[in-house]
Amino acid sequence: MIKVGTSKKAIQLRPDGKGRITLGKLAQGVSSFIVSEYPGGGYLLEPLVEIPAREKWLFENKSALESVKRGLSQSTQRETRSRGSFSKYLNEKEK
Repeated sequence: MIKVGTSKKAIQLRPDGKGRITLGKLAQGVSSFIVSEYPGGGYLLEPLVEIPAREKWLFENKSALESVKRGLSQSTQRETRSRGSFSKYLNEKEK
């Protein structure tokens, strides 16, 4: 491990014969990166996680997103209540 600038953790990676660098576990759960070039030859990789277009609305709707976050928080703290069984709908055909 190499300490660089204000970085908390830095590792040294070596490019292969074609100039490629493999990030391995560093890229786990990441779908793509934005690469920023800095004066002096430095680069910053910013990891991105993409979401399906059908879920985009949730992140654009603040009240819906807060409601989902609240529900998840209540669920982890076991503050939910049962609304009954949905088993009666199992055999219902889609309309």
